[in-house]
Amino acid sequence: MWRRSTGPLGAALALCLALIAQVTMAEPLPRETIAERVRAPMSLGEPVNDKGVYQLLNSGGAHAGYVFETEPMAPLPGFSGAPINLLVTLDLDGRFLDVQILEHNEPIFVSGLGQAPFNAFVEQYRGHSISDTLVVGTPYGDATAGSALVYLDGVTKATASVRIAHETILAAALQVAREKMNGVAAGPPAHPDPTVDEALDWQALVDQGLVTRKIVTNAEVQAAFAGTLWEDDDPEALSDPQAPYLDLWIVDLGPPSIARAVLDEGSFETLQGFLEISGTDEPILVVETARHGLVSEDFIRNTSPDWLSAEQGGFPIALRDADLIFDLARDVPQALHDAVYDGHALILRTDRRLGFDPASPWELQVAAIREHGVFQPQVGSVTLTADHATPERFFTRPGVVQTLPPWREALRGRADDMIVLGVVLALLLALLGPGMNRLAGLRIFTPVRLGILAIVTGFIGWWGQGQLSIVTPLAALRTALDGGSFAFLLYDPFSLLIWAVVIVGFVLWGRGLFCGWLCPFGALQEFASHIGRLLRVPQVEPSAGWDARLKLLKYVVLAGLIGVTVFAPTHIDKAAEVEPFKTAITTFFLREWYYVAYAALWLVLSMVLFKGFCRYVCPLGALMAIGGLLRGRDWIARRADCGSPCQLCRVKCRYGAIAPSGRIQYDECFQCLDCVAIHDDPRQCVPLILEARQGQRPRRRTGHPNEVPAE
Repeated sequence: MWRRSTGPLGAALALCLALIAQVTMAEPLPRETIAERVRAPMSLGEPVNDKGVYQLLNSGGAHAGYVFETEPMAPLPGFSGAPINLLVTLDLDGRFLDVQILEHNEPIFVSGLGQAPFNAFVEQYRGHSISDTLVVGTPYGDATAGSALVYLDGVTKATASVRIAHETILAAALQVAREKMNGVAAGPPAHPDPTVDEALDWQALVDQGLVTRKIVTNAEVQAAFAGTLWEDDDPEALSDPQAPYLDLWIVDLGPPSIARAVLDEGSFETLQGFLEISGTDEPILVVETARHGLVSEDFIRNTSPDWLSAEQGGFPIALRDADLIFDLARDVPQALHDAVYDGHALILRTDRRLGFDPASPWELQVAAIREHGVFQPQVGSVTLTADHATPERFFTRPGVVQTLPPWREALRGRADDMIVLGVVLALLLALLGPGMNRLAGLRIFTPVRLGILAIVTGFIGWWGQGQLSIVTPLAALRTALDGGSFAFLLYDPFSLLIWAVVIVGFVLWGRGLFCGWLCPFGALQEFASHIGRLLRVPQVEPSAGWDARLKLLKYVVLAGLIGVTVFAPTHIDKAAEVEPFKTAITTFFLREWYYVAYAALWLVLSMVLFKGFCRYVCPLGALMAIGGLLRGRDWIARRADCGSPCQLCRVKCRYGAIAPSGRIQYDECFQCLDCVAIHDDPRQCVPLILEARQGQRPRRRTGHPNEVPAE
C-alpha cells in the first residue's frame, strides 16, 4: 500500500519542501516584464497590491480583470525544488483569459519533453472558471456525464509536474478571487488559538459535533447513477443495497485540543513540528472506513487527492496531501485504526492565506467513480458531499485590515495623473473663460491652439486614456434600465473628472468645450486637416443643404446605439465601434487591420473634409449637442451688422455653425474661437473697418465684457 512505502523519509522530505517554499518567497517581476506578456487589445493597469497583482484593462481602458504571477502568492515547490511561476489573467467573473509559463525548472520539460507540451497544458485553462472543479486527467469516452468535474488533459510522463502547476494556478487564482472579487475576504481568516486548551477525548469530539461522519449507502449511490451508462456497473451495490458505500470521517486538526484527542502522542508531536514550518496550513484528517476509499491507484503523495475536493463560500478550496505518517489515539474506534493501517486515511492541508477560513462551514466533495467496459473503459462519476464546521471558540482572528473602497483605490492609483489633469483643465477653463478674447486675439493663436490640442492628444488621450466615449453614457443607460449600481463610473476617476468639466461646460459654452478642446480624436482630425492644407490637398466642402442633411446623421447613429442598448445589449460593444476612438487613442492603432483601416480612413478624410467624423457621424457629438441645450448664455458676441451686410464670420467658419443671419448655431459650434478673433480684430471685422473709416461706433446686438473697443 502507498501508505507503507512512504516512511519517515517521505514526511521529512515534505517538511523540507515546505521549508523551501517558505524561504524562497520570490519578489514580483518588474512591471515592464508583466506588461509585455499581456495580450492585445488588453493592457496592464495599476498594481493593486505588493504581490505582483495588477488590474487588467480592456481596449476601452476599463477595469476588466486581474493579471498576476503565481510564485509570490503560491510558491509550491516542483520536482526541481523551485516553484513553477506562471502568469494568470482572470476576468472579473473569475474566468481564465490566459495562463502563460514564466519560469520553471521541471526536469521532464527542461531536458526531456521540451516546452511545447507544458504550454499546451496551461492553454487549456482559457474559458474555464475558478468555480469549476478542474481535474487533471485524461478520461476515456464520455467521462464527465453525471459529473461536475472538468477534465484537463495531462502530459504523458509529466503527470506530477502538471499537477503541481495546476495546484499553483488554482491556489494563486483563488487568493486573488477572494481578496479582489465580489467583496470576498473582508479580513484575515481565522487561525487556531494556541491559548485554548480543552480536555477532550474522542467521545467528547463526537458529542460536540467536532467530528463529521457521512455515510452513503450502496442504494444512494445507485440512485445517483440511475439512468446513466454506469447504472449496472457495480454488482456489489446491486446485490447489497443497504451496505455502506462510503463511511467518511472528517476532523480539523488545526486546534491543538482537537488534534491531541485524535492522534497518539508521537503523531501529535509530528503534526506540531509540521505546523511550525507550515504555519499557514490548516490540517484536515479524512478517514474512509467503507469500500470506496479516498484516492485512486494513480494518486501521488504530496499532491492533490484526485477523488477529493472542497468548497467554501462558492469558491473551491485547494487541498493537498501533507504526506504525514500518523496513528490515532487509543479511544478512537477500531474501524478508523484499521482504515489508517489500510491506507484509507489522509491528513490534508490547505493554506489559510489562500482564503480558507477554518472557523466557517465548508464542504468536502468525494467523487464516486464507476467504469464501463474492460478495454479503455469509460469513466463516470457522481459527487458525494459532506458539510463540516469547527466552532469559532477554537480560533482567533487577527485585527481586520480595512481596505479602501475600489473607487478610492482607483483615485489613489492615479493621484499624480489627476493632479496634472486638474491643472490642465483649470488653465484651459481660465483661457476659454475670462481669457477667451485675449487668447483669440493672439497673433500666434493657431500655434497655441495646436499646442493645447497636442497636450490633449498626448496626455489626456494616449497617456491618461481619457478619451470620452459614447460607451460610458450607454452603459449608464443600461445600468439605469437594469436597476444596477453606477459605482463603475468611479473606477476611472481620470475620465470622470473630464466628464464633470464637460457637463459644467454645457452650461457655459454648450458642446464646444469637449468637441473643440478636449476630444483627442477630434484633435487628431484637426492636425490631419492642417497637414492636408500644408500639402495643398484640394478641400471638399458640402453645400449648405447637404451640410445640414449630413449633420442629422449623427443623431440617427446615436438613436441606433440607444436602440441596441435597450433591445440588444449584448451587441453594444460591436455597435460602438462606429467610434474610432478605441483604435486611434485607447490602443494606439494596435488592433486588427480592419479597425485600424476604419480609424485611418477618417483621419485621411479629414485632410480634405474638415473634421468630417465629428460634424456628421459622431454619436458622442450628438449627445454633446443635446447636452448643450443646458447652455445658459450666448457667449459669442454679435453685432447688428453680423449677417447683414457682413458674412465674414460665416464664410470663415469651417464647421458651418453660423446661420446667414449671423446667429451662432451653438449645437454645431466647436468653440474654435475663429469668429471671436474676427469680431475683435479691427483689421478683419468689416463693421470695425467701416467704423474706422467713418469715425462712428458700430452698433451691437449683444455686448461682451472683453470686447476690444474701436479705435
